[in-house]
Amino acid sequence: MSLDLSVLVTGANGFVGKPLCEALFEQGQAVRAAVRGANRQVEHCETVAVGELNGQTDWTNALPGVKVVIHLAARVHVMNDTSTDALAEFRRVNVEGTLHLARQAVKVGVQRFIFISSIKVNGEGTLLGHPYTTEDLPAPVDPYGISKREAEDGLSQLAIDTGLEVVIIRPPLIYGPGVKANFLSMIRLLDKGVPLPLGAIRNQRSLVALDNLIDLIITCIHHPVAANQTFLVADGEDISTPELLKRTATALGKKAWLLPIPDFLLALGATLIGKQAMAQRLCGSLQIDISKTCTLLDWKPPVKVDEALHKTAHFYSSATHD
Repeated sequence: MSLDLSVLVTGANGFVGKPLCEALFEQGQAVRAAVRGANRQVEHCETVAVGELNGQTDWTNALPGVKVVIHLAARVHVMNDTSTDALAEFRRVNVEGTLHLARQAVKVGVQRFIFISSIKVNGEGTLLGHPYTTEDLPAPVDPYGISKREAEDGLSQLAIDTGLEVVIIRPPLIYGPGVKANFLSMIRLLDKGVPLPLGAIRNQRSLVALDNLIDLIITCIHHPVAANQTFLVADGEDISTPELLKRTATALGKKAWLLPIPDFLLALGATLIGKQAMAQRLCGSLQIDISKTCTLLDWKPPVKVDEALHKTAHFYSSATHD
């Protein structure tokens, strides 16, 4: 499979999609960008509006001539979801929408379907020193993770039934220029010099820089061994919460003010205010073993953590102070 094949990227104007399309264009790759609305054009790509992602999405104009689909579009994990049936909403987009696209892709002769899943398929956290591997039994907890696992299962069965080459990639938290949600909140607090009660935490977490994830996705477009495999991806360096805060602050040209509050007190406080999930992410460990990914694909993360943090911080500072 060569790099000159036509590629469809869904969610092409998102946090991962836009830089992925840019990277593919720079490599001379023909890219079609699928977006929700007609007003969301993606530079350097043929952009096609497909509307909402679900089991009835019309992919007629997006799939002709495509040999590889990179499926990024999804209903993402949201804090404090107010849906009356959150799992049904996640299934509608992440399961029904994904499998509908994959079935349509098979009909027009797409060869490979790269599905960006989530480490939440494995679970919510690991014991220190016991990283997740692809051999572990899936143990998703929240509706987002459950929906991603069900989509993976459906795609795997479709691969068996039709011969479609399916590649599944499970990233943890992704950070890089344009990052939002909790990582952006952390950057803002560090930039303002707000003291944070996280200095006593002794955990280890795997993250993945945007550039590293994009590099792996591009590798999986053409690598023959990637077909019908599941890959975990991370930066290859686990980092504690206090260390992440210190190194991010350094990238910002700031100092991290960390108070050594015992983690059991943090957990108690979080329980009292209904923020247990946030406490788990800040205090707990989530480690990922990427040895299969590196060995099977002869791949290694090209960008180091500090380089990625500096790039993230520079983007934030430029956007904030311009």
